[in-house]
Amino acid sequence: MSETIQVSPLTTITGELAVPGDKSISHRAAILAGLSNGSCFVENFLSSEDCVNTLRAMAQLGVRYEVRKGSDDLPVDLLIHGCGGELQAPGRELDCGNSGTGMRLLAGVLAAQNFDSTLIGDESLSGRPMGRIITPLAQMGARFETKGAKPGCAPLQITGGELKPITYEMPMASAQVKSAILLAGLFAPGTTTVIQPATNRDHTERLLNSFGVKVKTEGNTISIDGGQVVEARDLVVPGDISSAAFWIVAAASAPGSRLTITNVGLNPTRTALLDVLIRMGAQIEVHLEHEDGGEPRGRIEITGGRLQGTEILKEEVPNLIDEVPILAVAGALADGKMTIRNAAELRVKETDRIETTTKNLRLMGGEVEEFEDGMIITGGRTLKGAGLDSYGDHRIAMAFAIAGLLAGEGQTTIANTACVATSYPTFAEHLETFCQS
Repeated sequence: MSETIQVSPLTTITGELAVPGDKSISHRAAILAGLSNGSCFVENFLSSEDCVNTLRAMAQLGVRYEVRKGSDDLPVDLLIHGCGGELQAPGRELDCGNSGTGMRLLAGVLAAQNFDSTLIGDESLSGRPMGRIITPLAQMGARFETKGAKPGCAPLQITGGELKPITYEMPMASAQVKSAILLAGLFAPGTTTVIQPATNRDHTERLLNSFGVKVKTEGNTISIDGGQVVEARDLVVPGDISSAAFWIVAAASAPGSRLTITNVGLNPTRTALLDVLIRMGAQIEVHLEHEDGGEPRGRIEITGGRLQGTEILKEEVPNLIDEVPILAVAGALADGKMTIRNAAELRVKETDRIETTTKNLRLMGGEVEEFEDGMIITGGRTLKGAGLDSYGDHRIAMAFAIAGLLAGEGQTTIANTACVATSYPTFAEHLETFCQS
């Protein structure tokens, strides 16, 4: 993908679009299909750099796969031959690229293996905290050494072995931490339990159950019994609603727009964005059409209009963490104020997303007050095209491409946008389609 994105304002967003496969589900599908006791056909796998890195890491651990649609670099449909839970020691470091999800989930699996392994990542990933998974996995019996320039950061050297089950009360709501513990618990004798402070993404629980592994969920307490067999199964990955979010906000914020997103994931732990936009006055219809691997999917129809600012509720934040940048753009375009607080987790994502979102909105003429845990955006001011930087963060790049589309005047140029390939490799193509329509 190009290193820059240039956009000029549009009046409406119209048409029909299918976004690529869900990033979170694709990571988990690569891991669970790889651990399974047979061959699994995985359809609509997200061929982004992040997910391909997880797939290649599983291959280094002895899992074979065949690309049935796409290419080795951009696999879409795959036949993954499971190893029956018997992974092999890798011959070299496992490169997770930019993916915190890949690194944290793989750490959970590798903590239980009888060999040493090392997980590495790019500069951004090497600056993100790993202590949140090291603490519970060390309690289970794994040993870790972090070798990054920053304390507690990758490269992450793991000395695995026989684990013991634990009951772990998570200090923060994190689907990645929860998933790392549950994957480790799959290999530990007895019952491993995670207690989360708030409901968050439950893809791991749904997929484990779909692959024949019983996971018990009671409120915010999730338990798994070790020693269960991961049964091979085929899987269709729904479109990623976090990728669809950019187009949903674009259409909802532009009066006269009519857009349909097809084959998109409708997991209720991922649809908080729709709840917020509807509260802002968006005209959105959701149609459930399929359920595969326990994951609902269908189509979303959006009719554009004028939105009103709102407050993002504390309990909504964990399920909106990827959508905050584009919701901030929606807030800048809406009437009134949008308040986003209790979101300090945004400061340790691919970038400090509070800082980068605030900086870019101000450069476009938006009015933003920044706080340690969020921001308040005063909408109603016409955004103007500007020269911006993504700071190497895919969601910042895409959010401000949409801001540029909906600006009142001027061209917007966003630098350092090759990072978009980590989650949405066809974004520029889809953007061009709307610009030419």
